[in-house]
Amino acid sequence: MRMVPTVWAAMTYKCTGNMDKALDVTATQQATLSCENADGEVTWTLNGEVLKDRAFGGLVRVDGPSVTVEEVDDPVLGEYACWRAGKKISSTYLLQEVEEADDLESLKCHAKSYDCVFTCIWRNSGYSVARLLLDPNCESESCPWVTSRGHSTFHFEMSHSLSPYAEEVSMQELRVEALKHFYILKTTKQFFLRDIIRPDSPRVLGHAEVGPQLRVTVAPPETWSSPQSFFSLENEIEYVLKDNGERQQTSCLLIPRKISKFRARCRDAFVPSAWSQWSQWNNVKGKKKKCQNTRCGNKKNNRSKKPL
Repeated sequence: MRMVPTVWAAMTYKCTGNMDKALDVTATQQATLSCENADGEVTWTLNGEVLKDRAFGGLVRVDGPSVTVEEVDDPVLGEYACWRAGKKISSTYLLQEVEEADDLESLKCHAKSYDCVFTCIWRNSGYSVARLLLDPNCESESCPWVTSRGHSTFHFEMSHSLSPYAEEVSMQELRVEALKHFYILKTTKQFFLRDIIRPDSPRVLGHAEVGPQLRVTVAPPETWSSPQSFFSLENEIEYVLKDNGERQQTSCLLIPRKISKFRARCRDAFVPSAWSQWSQWNNVKGKKKKCQNTRCGNKKNNRSKKPL
């Protein structure tokens, strides 16, 4: 993680005590913070410590209801809060923007269908809180900050307004914001919705013998888009030969009968999307052999009688 050059590095998030209610963002080399609804004498604090005029070698100027930070750097980052009579009136977070070295390869998005939602998972991000914004007019209430689930991993449920029947001509632009201490990452990730489609596993409804073969019956997952005549799926069957245990795959729903088990997966038939996960294995039981030995029945009844 490296710092963006000093110019355009400072950012202020006006809040009412927590990052969930972050509102306007401004960027400038010099930052001026104001105490909202200030009426009378106020006291300023920085990260809980009383802030005096000319603090940090003169970098911070305190002038009643306003504070001016002449140069934004690590010592002067954090929560600036103004108080009156022991009560916090308002606060502003002064953050420094950073530029991440990688290109968000660990942020993966996928959609189960062409409906209006998709999921993004960001693993090992290195940040403590983050949010994704798809709507350019998104407010903090509709695009909340998400806390890491551990190991800096985030899980997001996103919604979009694209018509599933229209041709997708432009990429979706996902704005990414992430916080670690008093540093903020602001970047974007672009993709076509069709490129992140990955259906759930298909439903294997059964199989039936057709001469020397088995016919497998497969249905789309319940989460897939409808009608199925428009949103077609391509299926693939994997099976294990009973004789030698060899695995083979085919796009045909007619497979050899002499197998021990099979499973299925699917993907969009018209777009080269990712394959779904495999379904559970389905065991295939062979026919029981008819008894050819007259002595293989009830031993008591087939026992030879001794001569008198």
